[in-house]
Amino acid sequence: MSRLPSLGPRGEGWVAIQVLLLLAVATAGFAAGETWTGWAAMIGTVLGTLLLGAGGVLFTWGVLGLGRNLTPMPRPLDGASLVESGAYALVRHPLYGGLSLGAFGWALLSASPAALLLAGVLMAFFDLKSRREEAWLVIQYAGYADYSGRTERLIPWIY
Repeated sequence: MSRLPSLGPRGEGWVAIQVLLLLAVATAGFAAGETWTGWAAMIGTVLGTLLLGAGGVLFTWGVLGLGRNLTPMPRPLDGASLVESGAYALVRHPLYGGLSLGAFGWALLSASPAALLLAGVLMAFFDLKSRREEAWLVIQYAGYADYSGRTERLIPWIY
């Protein structure tokens, strides 16, 4: 059992916090007043574009893989099946990982130190949310513990 709070019967509070953090990252990027110059601007543009693209691919691949099992809530739907193929063969939470990569990409593209900091907070939040979710997944799916032992949590091949 997880010591992390449920924040509602299906984890509604986790979703509300997630929306606020995503809005904060986006707003910080749009509000960025400073611009990076020289090599920092070039690296920020290239790396930001790559991260934003990779995040979009991972997120979309995860959504498509879930199909009818998709829910914004961390508690899985009753009657849903455990998905271990596609993006889920690489990472247990591709939607959270994709949003995290995208947030870092956006922060770099917008040259926003505040957005970079908030992207880090968002990723830490997704780590906690995924741990709360996994406490429910272990209860619902007998094979979840084995699956989690052979896949990364958020970022393929990294974490």
